[in-house]
Amino acid sequence: MEHKLGHPRRWQILGVMVFSLLAVVLDNTILNVALKTIADPVEGLGATQSQLEWAINSYTLVFAGLLFTFGVIGDRTGRKRMLLIGMVLFGLASLASAYAQDPMQLIVARAFMGIGGAAIMPATLAIISNVFPPQERGKAIGVWAGGVGLAVAIGPITGGLLIEHFWWGSVFLVNLPIVAVSMVLIGLVVPESRDPRPSKLDPVGVILSIIGLVAVTYGIIRGGELATIASAEVLVPTLLGVAVLAAFVWYERRIDHPAFDVRYFRDPRFATAVGMIGIVFFAMMGAMFFLVFYLQIVLGFSALQAGALMMPFAVAQLIFSPLSQQMARRFGSRLTATVSMVVVAGALASYALMDQNTPIVALVAVFFVQGAAMANIMPPATTTIMEALPREKAGVGSAMSNTVRQVAGALGVALLGSLLSATYRDQIAPALSGLPDQARHVAGESLTATLGVAQGLGARGSALIEPAKLAFVEGMHVTALVSAAIALAGALVVLKWLPGRSSEVPAPQTIDHDKEPAVV
Repeated sequence: MEHKLGHPRRWQILGVMVFSLLAVVLDNTILNVALKTIADPVEGLGATQSQLEWAINSYTLVFAGLLFTFGVIGDRTGRKRMLLIGMVLFGLASLASAYAQDPMQLIVARAFMGIGGAAIMPATLAIISNVFPPQERGKAIGVWAGGVGLAVAIGPITGGLLIEHFWWGSVFLVNLPIVAVSMVLIGLVVPESRDPRPSKLDPVGVILSIIGLVAVTYGIIRGGELATIASAEVLVPTLLGVAVLAAFVWYERRIDHPAFDVRYFRDPRFATAVGMIGIVFFAMMGAMFFLVFYLQIVLGFSALQAGALMMPFAVAQLIFSPLSQQMARRFGSRLTATVSMVVVAGALASYALMDQNTPIVALVAVFFVQGAAMANIMPPATTTIMEALPREKAGVGSAMSNTVRQVAGALGVALLGSLLSATYRDQIAPALSGLPDQARHVAGESLTATLGVAQGLGARGSALIEPAKLAFVEGMHVTALVSAAIALAGALVVLKWLPGRSSEVPAPQTIDHDKEPAVV
């Protein structure tokens, strides 16, 4: 009975899940605003550009590597238990991050936050899928995605306020009350759920997935850091990771109790939805990487103002995410997603028209349109993934979509960040020709590095500020156009392979029937 009607307290459970996810999403958007302060040798930790990248990426590396595994373990041992363990870890690691004494301590503490986040994220979506009946699941996932949009919205503003009134560590301490309240609510409201027919554990598959994902993600991140892929430090871990993941796929296809049945990828809905999420996040994260510097340095906004300017993006997500399922039902998933991907590509391309004189109204309009388009991509894609899997495998489906999101995002930051750096170096080189060799090398690394060297040179350095901003804007234009081209390629993939409205009607019957042998 409960299977058809859903859990009687399902909407309260959804509220708790959205609130629980708040800390994980909030933390990443808050940190972006705080990066400039953490780099300050007086007010912060004096972190270098490379150390700042690792403060972000140590989290991503661990988060992406463990999401898949924790989804599987949660399905087997209990999602509520996994959620509570993740909350405790995330809270303790947030405390350690806030009181880090040097950049290395911050990087390690952030990695532990990644472990906690990897336990929380798949459990929330798996619990939602289990307490809601199929006919309400799309709407519930829309609300869940809207909650993520809300966290994205309040993150930069909260970060800006905290940085203005307290020290940089406060951006991590803000997680503690959220974690404490979440744990009480989870204990009171959320039922335990697990896979009713758990297969034997697959330790070999789990280990292969972790090694493969961590190695690939490390290679991607190192490539971004070195601004080249033609290095053994980049190629060796990346190729090793790809080889291990290939071995993982080979192994999973041959055992009778796989951690994740790779045959699910034969379902065009599942494969296309996963690919769609990957392409969108690759393009989006690469673009977001340059927007932080564009708003704060080129346009001269404070952390708080930059956070406020990002609001339209999140407000659009809040408005349109809950409505996305109606759009998909009315026009079909294929048409809705294809048009949305084209709009995202257009928004990314519009950054190539922005410079030091772009009016705020134009920025706000682009952010809003981009947010609205994203809202009509993510929930239908997530729902498609969850519906293509048997209900009891919800944790694995959630982990797969989030793993792709994280790995694609890291790849976007690394590769598009490298493109931005390379273009910037080429453009700024003539302006640095009069500097000593050492200073020229340091100043050519990034916009912040150039401005740091300029500050140390006094009056002579002021001549570098304008060329540095112009060089950055040029790099931003190139990166934006490449991001847009990738999003457009994604639209073509969706148009060709995502099933249209006709195949959506019989979906609930065909899924369970087709997938039943894979579960047993």
